[in-house]
Amino acid sequence: MESSSPVTLNDVADEAGVSLATASRVLNGSVRKVAESYRERVMAAAERLGYAPNLSAQAMAKGRANIVGLLVGDIADPYFSAITSGAMAAADEAGLVVTVAVTGRDADRELTTVRALRGQRPRAIILAGSRFSDATLEAELTAELEVFRQGGGRVVFISQSGLGFDTVRIDNAGAARGLGERMASLGYRSAAVVAGPEALITSTERAVGFTAGFRAGGGDVVRTARGDFTRDGGFAAGEHLAASGVSDVDIIFATSDIMAVGAMSALRRAGITPGADVGIAGFDDISTARDVTPPLTTVEIPLESIGRSAVELALGEGDGGVPDPVSGPVLVRESTPGVGARA
Repeated sequence: MESSSPVTLNDVADEAGVSLATASRVLNGSVRKVAESYRERVMAAAERLGYAPNLSAQAMAKGRANIVGLLVGDIADPYFSAITSGAMAAADEAGLVVTVAVTGRDADRELTTVRALRGQRPRAIILAGSRFSDATLEAELTAELEVFRQGGGRVVFISQSGLGFDTVRIDNAGAARGLGERMASLGYRSAAVVAGPEALITSTERAVGFTAGFRAGGGDVVRTARGDFTRDGGFAAGEHLAASGVSDVDIIFATSDIMAVGAMSALRRAGITPGADVGIAGFDDISTARDVTPPLTTVEIPLESIGRSAVELALGEGDGGVPDPVSGPVLVRESTPGVGARA
């Protein structure tokens, strides 16, 4: 009968015919070098026995577990899925494991999750997604993360800076301004914006940037419809626009692709054809943006690269400088054929 006891480091050392110290150096990431022949024997023995390192024990012994905590708004959102994919690839190359936690874009839940992650003693905590314009909650989050950093952990934000931690910044306002200017150059003159809650900084930056660029090109934003920063939120905002009619607008800008996809579904249900009756554009270039009908005009943001950069920044593998804000080109697709080209 097989034992139900977990395989220990002692078992691996015995199987490989090496000392416990040598097995530990190979499997627990010691900076002391081990001869290649010993390393191969230990790795082979660990694989044969199905050994898994005790992360809790490592955390107690070394102060930090080989874990990166990644907080995302919604793992079902392709935006966060792509960032997570890039972060996991970089962490795997560094011999780390990523623990993903979903905040639901809720500031209180984000704070609670950070407190829970601190108890796991990860190497780093990465917070992906928009900040909230709530001074009290930001102060509490900053204090919690500062305690973690003072204890030897690393903190990295994705999207907005301003809390005093390393950040992979996205140039939301600048990239959206470029999109607004491009849409105006295609002959669009009257726009509606589909946006997330006002307290969500990413959505607000993109709405402000698009408005500035569109007005600079001779257009104007005449209406704004808000919903959750999700596909369903975009659908609800699209329903609101459709119910009051879209005859006064010739283009709709959604502050994320996933909101744009929801808005397109709502418009279509109301008998309004995206791209033909009204142009529509998004932001991010998620994987499905090319697959919807019509393919969605958007701003291309390198999401997987952003996830990878966040892990590298957390591990101190950058050049030590402040990373430049990430932007990307405007991708014009069939959802915005231009005023003269619409049916």
